[in-house]
Amino acid sequence: MDHDTISAVATANGIGSIAIIRISGNQALEIAKKLTNKKEFAPRYATLTNIYNLQSELIDEAIVIYFRAPFSFTAEDVVEIQCHGGFIVAQSILKATLACGARLATAGEFSKRAFFNGRIDLSEAEAIAQLIEAKSEDAAKILAKQMKGSLKEFVETIRDAIINILAYSEVSIDYAEEDLPEDLVVQIEDKLRDLQMKLTRTLAASKAREGLMQGFKVTIIGKPNVGKSSLLNALLNYNRAIVSDIAGTTRDTIEEQVKIGSHLIRIVDTAGIREANDEIEKIGIERSLEAIEQSDIIIALYDGSRTCDSEDETIIELLKTHANDKHVLHVKNKIDLEQKFWHLKSNSSCFVDHVNIMFDLELNSKESVTPLIQMLQNIMDRSNSSDEIMLISQRQIQAVESCLQNIEEAFSPLEAQELEIFSFHLSEAIKEIANITRPFENDEMLDKMFSSFCLGK
Repeated sequence: MDHDTISAVATANGIGSIAIIRISGNQALEIAKKLTNKKEFAPRYATLTNIYNLQSELIDEAIVIYFRAPFSFTAEDVVEIQCHGGFIVAQSILKATLACGARLATAGEFSKRAFFNGRIDLSEAEAIAQLIEAKSEDAAKILAKQMKGSLKEFVETIRDAIINILAYSEVSIDYAEEDLPEDLVVQIEDKLRDLQMKLTRTLAASKAREGLMQGFKVTIIGKPNVGKSSLLNALLNYNRAIVSDIAGTTRDTIEEQVKIGSHLIRIVDTAGIREANDEIEKIGIERSLEAIEQSDIIIALYDGSRTCDSEDETIIELLKTHANDKHVLHVKNKIDLEQKFWHLKSNSSCFVDHVNIMFDLELNSKESVTPLIQMLQNIMDRSNSSDEIMLISQRQIQAVESCLQNIEEAFSPLEAQELEIFSFHLSEAIKEIANITRPFENDEMLDKMFSSFCLGK
């Protein structure tokens, strides 16, 4: 880890009232003095001052705040310059900091320094990065808790419990000629089962709430000309997709974002699913099937004015195959016309067990989508009903899965009283769970992770 003084614009590009330039390192205070012609800055006080370049030309009037090490985000000397927003002013001040001896920070380098200086651990760093891109208020609340160390506390609890069990094993290895007391084996097994259950619950709860972090994906499917594009337009409240009476008008998936309740979701309008007439339409249908598999919620749309035919049944069979673990909302459209959709024999495959709910919908009325919007909101709100700690990245999930696997593999050698093998699995479990917070031995992984952060963070 080098000790260069680094600098970057910490706010997004564009027009705004304020932009922030952040400087971190041993020369941060000296650079601030050069830019302002001031001799001193009181730590943690906001100072209104002029900012000059090295040619003594005025750049802006700004607020400068000095954070003395180690009482800063990076645990180094940090100076933040709050100037007027806009690309030119911020870039001019950044250029002046570089001329004074700072180096342009790489993406995530401030957070990386905070990690290596012991200011934050990896779980807190990941929470910071994801909070910036949070797709719902619930996600923001979870991430705020993790920034304060809730996941770190969970990891330490699991780690301490495994170390406690490992201590029994290590002591017993010294007395290998004697069998372990039966009650001690039972106690260790009980402790391992508790850990196994806790980690299994955490994994299940985290995977069930992935949509909170990434943003829920809602896909609209149906045969051609049932009103999928009209439904998309109604949910967005503007005409995004082309609507016509010609079947197959939508040849590709269309994706848009909209806020429902406290959630920012992605809605995908797909090509009508049927036997395609040309190659372009076939590709569109293939992408529709991919969208089904990648979605959290699926809206299956049917034409209430027509009987359930082979194309409708194909869609329902596809949902059985590709959407068993997803929320499926079945919506019947064109309810102002004579209703024929359910005029079928009772053994029709249209009546399937996985139907969650059926709506009647008239897309000529904007108000008619209100019940559907409410149902979508209820599903997304329920996804955060668990009190279990949440893993917020694939890296964290993999670490817990590996820890859990080693715990499960430890039962057999414990029963056979092969304590060396038992201890090996527990040691591996400790290493895997510790990877969530501070895996020092993997520099390549750390470089890759922090490089995905925002510039200036």
